[in-house]
Amino acid sequence: MRALIEPLADDNFHDECGVFGIFGHVDAAAHTALGLHALQHRGQESAGIVSFDGEQFHQHRALGLVGDIFGSQTVIGRLTGSVAIGHNRYSTAGGTLLRNVQPLFAEFDFGGLAVAHNGNLTNAYALRRSLVNRGCIFQSTMDTEVIIHLIATSADSSVVDRLADALKQIDGAYSLVAMTGDSLIGVRDPLGVRPLVIGRIGDAIILVSETCALDIIGAEFVRDVEPGEVVIVSANGLESVKPFVQKPNRFCIFEYIYFSRPDSTVEDKNVYEIRKRIGAELARESPVPADMVVPVPDSGVPAALGYAEEAAIPFDFGIVRNHYVGRTFIEPTDRIRHLGVKLKHNANTAHLKGKRVILVDDSIVRGTTSLKIVEMVRDAGAAEIHIRVSSPPTAFPCYYGIDTPDADALLAANYDVDAMARYIGVDSLAFLSIDGLYKAVGEPGRDTESPQYCDACFTGDYPIALTDRDGGPVPLQLSLLDERT
Repeated sequence: MRALIEPLADDNFHDECGVFGIFGHVDAAAHTALGLHALQHRGQESAGIVSFDGEQFHQHRALGLVGDIFGSQTVIGRLTGSVAIGHNRYSTAGGTLLRNVQPLFAEFDFGGLAVAHNGNLTNAYALRRSLVNRGCIFQSTMDTEVIIHLIATSADSSVVDRLADALKQIDGAYSLVAMTGDSLIGVRDPLGVRPLVIGRIGDAIILVSETCALDIIGAEFVRDVEPGEVVIVSANGLESVKPFVQKPNRFCIFEYIYFSRPDSTVEDKNVYEIRKRIGAELARESPVPADMVVPVPDSGVPAALGYAEEAAIPFDFGIVRNHYVGRTFIEPTDRIRHLGVKLKHNANTAHLKGKRVILVDDSIVRGTTSLKIVEMVRDAGAAEIHIRVSSPPTAFPCYYGIDTPDADALLAANYDVDAMARYIGVDSLAFLSIDGLYKAVGEPGRDTESPQYCDACFTGDYPIALTDRDGGPVPLQLSLLDERT
């Protein structure tokens, strides 16, 4: 059974990006860089900023972390103007190449337009093939460029109408910020799967993925952009239009479990409090006698606190995380490959020896990280190890902006809970129920006829058409140029 999953495959979920836009501030680019720093958890592969100074657009994009890319005053000094948008990326569509770094910028008949996008378009390949057949020339391998070409080929007149016309042709989950020479535009898809909020600092208006990016620059939260809403910020203030057919809200429930920073407020709910409530619900559903509750750091901490409080079992940091391991810290050789998760985690042996331990984690993907952590805690002398997971089993891939493996690589798609426990090597394993998750976020339970959230990764109930997956055309073969420079 242990040969099921590639042992070196990435065993974490990744949200592919965060977006930030600001209109009407003299330090627009610097504020954007700070906002992207606060959103670093949403994407660590690349970052970019485009600004406008009233006459010219300026841009800087690069592979790497925000602090490395925009830590120089020289770089920020070149991004002049009072309007800017920025983007952090973790790729789910398109490779890790410089030409895939957002925001994308293009010149139109109405002037320049920059676009930054969070989410996935589920009919991107079908649209791309149609656009190529019409003569469009693509410069990147990501789905965001489809939006640019749909705007360019729209017959509508105003920028907002052309953007709305483009998005009406798209299936998928997205939040988007765009910038022209005189406006900042924000859009959420009609189901509101991906987050986008409005903030204010002085007279400047901000559009951003999470409220934690408002806190870092001292801005105040105004409200969420509504599902299917287009907001336009200009010298006339903030305007709102709703060009799409109204649909029930299906916000991504995994934002509460893992993706959003715990200090963010998402859809009027504090993420940290939700995660503590998730842990408490998990304790009520799946109690087990133990000496301590130990989080798998860092994402398991709030749920572990909630579990410990509800179960009246001491909370302890039995696993310590090394926060200074970068994504490219070391290229493992065969001789040190067995180190595995010890590059990031180490057991606190003095506290674990002889103890019955409940490990609380937010999810199990392939199971390889859980297996290594259990081995590490067992080697530290734990008498018993029980894993409690603060989400239901992830048995289905996400196609809406979360980088999940195919179903054949998801442990929960191939084994029941008892078999998963044997694979990981624990004394017991339990997941939060789907109704327990809904209760934790303030609902009486999951409405099976009309679910209140997008929970497709747990239920297989996909609320948006999967055109490219279900009989769509084969993706175009795209040349992968050397873009390291």
